[in-house]
Amino acid sequence: MKPFLRQQLARYADRLGELEFLLSRQDIMSDMEQFLKLSREHTDVAAVAGRWLRYQQREADVSAAQDLLKEAAHDADMAAMAQEEIDAASADLTQLETELQRMLLPKDPDDARPAFVEIRAGTGGDESALFAADLARMYLRYADRKGWKHEVMSESASELGGYKEVVLRIEGDQVYGALKFESGGHRVQRVPVTETQGRIHTSAATVAVLPEPDEAEAIKINPSDLRIDTYRASGAGGQHINKTDSAVRITHLPTGIVAECQDGRSQHSNKAQALKVLTARIHEKDRSERAAKDAAERKSLVGSGDRSDRIRTYNFPQGRLTDHRINLTLYKLLAIMEGDLDDVVNALQAHEAATQLAALELNA
Repeated sequence: MKPFLRQQLARYADRLGELEFLLSRQDIMSDMEQFLKLSREHTDVAAVAGRWLRYQQREADVSAAQDLLKEAAHDADMAAMAQEEIDAASADLTQLETELQRMLLPKDPDDARPAFVEIRAGTGGDESALFAADLARMYLRYADRKGWKHEVMSESASELGGYKEVVLRIEGDQVYGALKFESGGHRVQRVPVTETQGRIHTSAATVAVLPEPDEAEAIKINPSDLRIDTYRASGAGGQHINKTDSAVRITHLPTGIVAECQDGRSQHSNKAQALKVLTARIHEKDRSERAAKDAAERKSLVGSGDRSDRIRTYNFPQGRLTDHRINLTLYKLLAIMEGDLDDVVNALQAHEAATQLAALELNA
C-alpha cells in the first residue's frame, strides 16, 4: 500500500477516537442536531477504521507466516501451512486495499438518489427516433435487471414507433451513481428499417441523466417564476386521460426551462411530477455551469455530461459498443441493448475511481 494511503487511513483512526469522545459529552448529547451529525460521521469513519484495522491484522499475519516459513525450512508440512497462510492473507490484503481505496474516495451525495433519464432524437430523422426508443428500452431492461422501479414521465412518439423525446424516472439503490455517466451523445451505425438498398447509416440521440432533487428542494422555486399550462394528453392512457385537460406543462420563466408530464391520471399528480423534473433540470443547469467554470474539475471526471459530447458508438454490423471516453470496446452489443449494461457501468465507475484516487494522491 502506498504511503499516502496509510497516512490518510491513520487519520481515520485518530478521528474515530475524537468522535467517540465528543459523542460521550453531555452537551453534545443534549443537542440533537449536533449529535445526529456526529453520529453519522462516526458511522462512516468507524467503517473505514475497522477495515484499516483488519488490513493491519492481515499484514501482521503475513509477516508471522513468513517468519514461520523461514524457520520451517526442513519441515515440509509446516512450510506448506505457512505458505498457505501467506497466500490467503495476501489475497485478503489485495481485497481490503481495494475496499479501502473506494471508501476514501469523495462521495457524490446524489449517487443514491433516483434519476430522470431524458432521451432525445438527434440527427438521422426517423432512424434517430427509433434509436432513441432502443436506448429507452435498454435502460428500462437494465432497471429491471437491477430490481429498480421505473415509469415513463412524458413521451413524444414518432410516426414509426420511435421517440422524438422521452423522459424516464428510475428509482432504486444507487440509481444516479450507476447511470450518471450515460449523459452525452450516443451514435448508432446500422442499416435502418427504412433503407431499401442495405446501406449503413449513422444517426444520433442525446441522453441526459439528472438526479431527482430532494422534496424540500422544489419548495425553493419561487411560484411567481412559474407558468403552468394544462392541455389534453395525447397517446395511450385510456378514455379518462384523453377527455380531460390532465397533462401539465410548467415553464420556469427566468431560465426558460420547461417540463411536462401527462402519464398520471390526474392533473394534480402530473403537476407534482412535472415540478420534480423541472427542479432536476434547473439543478442540472447550475451544476453544468459550475463545471464549465472549473476546467480542472471537468478533466478529472469521466465525462462532462454535455449533450454535445459524443460519448459512445453502437455499431450493429460489427456487434460492437465503444465508449470513447475510456477507450472501452465490447463485442456484445445485442446483450447490451437487452439491458446487460453492467460491464459498461462498472468500467466507467472504475475509471472515475482511479482518476479520483490519483487526484487524492496528488493533493495529499
